[in-house]
Amino acid sequence: MENITSVVFDIGGVLIDWNPRHLFRKVFTSEEEMEWFLSNICTYEWNVQQDGGKLFSTATAELSAKYPEYSDKIALYYGRWEEMLGGEITGTVKIFRELKEAGMPLYALSNWSHEAFPVAYGRYDFMKQFDGLVVSGYEKLLKPDHAIYRVLIDRYHISPAGSVYIDDNKDNAVAAGELGFHAIHFHSPEQLRGELQNLGLNL
Repeated sequence: MENITSVVFDIGGVLIDWNPRHLFRKVFTSEEEMEWFLSNICTYEWNVQQDGGKLFSTATAELSAKYPEYSDKIALYYGRWEEMLGGEITGTVKIFRELKEAGMPLYALSNWSHEAFPVAYGRYDFMKQFDGLVVSGYEKLLKPDHAIYRVLIDRYHISPAGSVYIDDNKDNAVAAGELGFHAIHFHSPEQLRGELQNLGLNL
């Protein structure tokens, strides 16, 4: 097995606790109503379109026209999106810092809107410590499309066979594996630490 020469992190759900429920628990009176709204109106699939470069204003106007009775709550999705950002996922950030201190090159490949990413970048100190970042909203490409992984590979001269890729989305991890990365489907910092140790990293 080729030695590991770089580690690539997804950000939301791996290093940052991003979850629309952090906001919408303040908005809805019941979990059931909130879950219905997030499953049927402001869905994961809808949000991913904005990660691909669609403007918040356009997406909000289109969805509000389709569901006018929910227009006030749809407007909150991006009007108060910063409230969806929880804290750092402490255990993963600890691993990140240990790898950084050991001299491991660290990269980010994230599905994230170009309108929102600068706020998150400014909020979390570890974000400035990446050796390179590829963010979907700027590239107008989305994981799990192989094309965005190739942007990362080509821009930073990364060898997939010598790299670990970490993502909480299984489809995105599978896509990385198809391109030759040592792909880890993230569940918890403890699981991640164990899998990285199995790959020979000294943590």
